[in-house]
Amino acid sequence: MIINRRRFIAFNLAILTTACTNYNLSKKQQKINLTISVASSVQDVMKDIQVLYRKENPNVYVNYNFGSSGSLQQQIEQGAPTDIFLSAAPKQMNALQRKKLLLTETRRNLLKNRVVLIVLKEIDNNVTFESLNRAEFKKIALGDPASVPAGQYGKEVLSFLELYKKIDSKLVFGKNTRQILFYVETGNVDAGLVYKTDVRVSDKVKIVDIAPENYHSPIIYPISVMKQSKHPEEAKKFTEFLFSERAKDLFKNYGFSLVKN
Repeated sequence: MIINRRRFIAFNLAILTTACTNYNLSKKQQKINLTISVASSVQDVMKDIQVLYRKENPNVYVNYNFGSSGSLQQQIEQGAPTDIFLSAAPKQMNALQRKKLLLTETRRNLLKNRVVLIVLKEIDNNVTFESLNRAEFKKIALGDPASVPAGQYGKEVLSFLELYKKIDSKLVFGKNTRQILFYVETGNVDAGLVYKTDVRVSDKVKIVDIAPENYHSPIIYPISVMKQSKHPEEAKKFTEFLFSERAKDLFKNYGFSLVKN
């Protein structure tokens, strides 16, 4: 009787162990979708990171929502499903934090960038930010300062040089830095203000001036997991990956500077 009882217990333990093992395996193999809202100026490097991350985490599907930081902020405020937000400026992240939409402890500063002035490659004249007041510059592209961080920083540069009010009639506002780049590439404007990293994707434009960092507020890209995330642990894991050495190497290759945390 005792032997049968021992066999019964052993049998049930074996079933329980198998069930737990199968549960853990199925959990690891479970498909997880992460939706990440990303500032358009980081889209190229984030696509490379997506491929790298998927190789190491085949059950995690990273879906990006690219746009200007201001537009992405509004989408999140209106309830758009978002697990992680990578902004091109603290302003938009601060707004979401005030509304208690972040997992606050996950917020960190990730990247830094620079404001540059670009023109078509065939332009031979000596061009600087101060040159924009010259008559030959009839249209100048800038991100909309109200919603595009690059535009906000660009406005600060022009204001520092006391140029913004002098050339405001020449300004053509764009909804993101890629649109500014396109305007310059196609000759629709004579010059544009974008991030240094944007120029890497174009063979038609060149940098003619780089704004000193004291001309504008610090260009910081903060990242945070959203409170509404359905997969907060996976979202945290992806965020941590962005601070790994492999991800850092990719960011550096694309021209970003890294924030020391």
